[in-house]
Amino acid sequence: MRELTDPEIRAAFLNCSKGEAKRLNLPRELADQPWPELDFLGWRDPQAPDRAYLVTELDGRPQAVVLRSSSGASWQPRRSICSLCVTTHTGGVSLLVAPLAGPAGRQGNSVGAYMCSDLACSLYVRGLRETGNKIHESLTTEERIERMRGNLAAFLAKVRGEGGGVQD
Repeated sequence: MRELTDPEIRAAFLNCSKGEAKRLNLPRELADQPWPELDFLGWRDPQAPDRAYLVTELDGRPQAVVLRSSSGASWQPRRSICSLCVTTHTGGVSLLVAPLAGPAGRQGNSVGAYMCSDLACSLYVRGLRETGNKIHESLTTEERIERMRGNLAAFLAKVRGEGGGVQD
């Protein structure tokens, strides 16, 4: 992924107003992100831990979404799989919910997916970060990256209201 600037990221949000995008907290050191190893930049808002953000490039243009952790009753850590990168975690996967873009989102419609809580999917598929729950896959690293990119594109299509499924 190419390095994105603050204005590019703020202009890329699909599911919030321009004012909301202007006020949201971006990562402090954008230049220090491992851009060559990222397929998307994901981060949690340090001032609102239930809020998360994700930005990627699709079809040559940045696309970003606002996410919220689903609120739920207390739970026991259990083994879960991220729907984007298909990495297994014990207690490290969260249901993240995105309002739909446009009028549907303003009416309260949303879509959710189970994702790595730290949004470091790109690092997990490349073996740059480990979970301790390694499951052997016959796919190559490049195939795992392509699967994750396809799953991410499908999720963003749903946020845009275009449907699309997640690959297995």
